[in-house]
Amino acid sequence: MGKGDKKTKRGKINRGTFGVRRPRIKKKPSVETKIDINKKAIPK
Repeated sequence: MGKGDKKTKRGKINRGTFGVRRPRIKKKPSVETKIDINKKAIPK
């Protein structure tokens, strides 16, 4: 158990891989991309 272990978080960090113990952190879309300046409100 430790750096050589494939199944532990420390082992994943050491190998530079991802898995169940160390999932990838997904980037959240920025606020700027959600709010489009060019779009105008549609009148009803």
